[in-house]
Amino acid sequence: MAGVLSFIALFVPVWFAWIGATFFATRFGTDDLAHRIFTLLQMMGATAMAVNVSHGLGGTSAGFALSYAAIRFLLVIEYVRIGRLIPSTKPLTKRYSVGFASSAVIWTVSAFVPPPLRFILWGIGLTIDFITPFLVGHLAIKFAPHISHLPERMGLFVIIVLGESILGVVVGLAGHEWDIYSSVSVGLGLSIPFSLWWIYFDNIGGSAIRAATEKGRSGIYYIWLYVHFPLVVGLTAIGIGIKQAASSNQEIPLPFSDLWLICGSISACLFVQAVLHLVAVEDPSIEPKTRRKWATYRIISGIGIISIAILGLKLYPAVLMLILAFICALQIVLDLRDHPHHRIFRLW
Repeated sequence: MAGVLSFIALFVPVWFAWIGATFFATRFGTDDLAHRIFTLLQMMGATAMAVNVSHGLGGTSAGFALSYAAIRFLLVIEYVRIGRLIPSTKPLTKRYSVGFASSAVIWTVSAFVPPPLRFILWGIGLTIDFITPFLVGHLAIKFAPHISHLPERMGLFVIIVLGESILGVVVGLAGHEWDIYSSVSVGLGLSIPFSLWWIYFDNIGGSAIRAATEKGRSGIYYIWLYVHFPLVVGLTAIGIGIKQAASSNQEIPLPFSDLWLICGSISACLFVQAVLHLVAVEDPSIEPKTRRKWATYRIISGIGIISIAILGLKLYPAVLMLILAFICALQIVLDLRDHPHHRIFRLW
């Protein structure tokens, strides 16, 4: 549990660093020389975060804090610049600048104080980062991100997380002694993120942004945005769980902690998928009844999977992977049956 909490604690600032740059680019993507230079500098900051993240709660925590602060300061400069270039955006850019700059200052100070005060300051800074978008009110809708570019960027981040998750499995098992059971566990395990990728990208769209900009339903927009966080955390944890299952002794039931890691992460992803279906209210291509049906499928499947961990069922790794892979693959089959863009069942 401590490892999971540490992972989440370090993943949150990584998420905010990426989402901050993404929102700015999809709102005010000028693509001029200055913006490209700032993008390069933010990439350098992200590299520094990556270098320091391995011991981000230990010996390199000061470097991690300074890296994140640098990325946020660069974002603040970009907002100030846009406020000057486009005066009508000043009410929005000023609030973002004040909020994000306050957080960046706190993160900078945290690098020069010892733990645990350092981590307390991190929490304060992240809280400011979290609430700042809510404080801009209707301005967030008036200057909403691009209706198609933002979903594309979110989808790209999901692809990156999936790729890193699969790569982590491959690298982690590179020196492992393989047998038929561990091979089956890996094969079945890798089909799980594939299934989750399928149902996510088959239903991603800009309907939540459209609901905010055209109908003023900002709540739907914020739900759509923030539920992506547990989704990418869950996808990352799935990769770790698959590696644990494949490297475990295949002749004994999977340990309780690994059972919770795998089942909890998959069920979390399915629950998030259900929420994404329900908030896609402005998508004219799919009937609301169909989306509610899909959400029900995800919720029932998620409950079934997490029940395995709650009940503490004694399952061998390969058997568990078979059950989970079947449930996730079933989501694709149900999508193929009901999705208006797929006619596979109607051809039979």
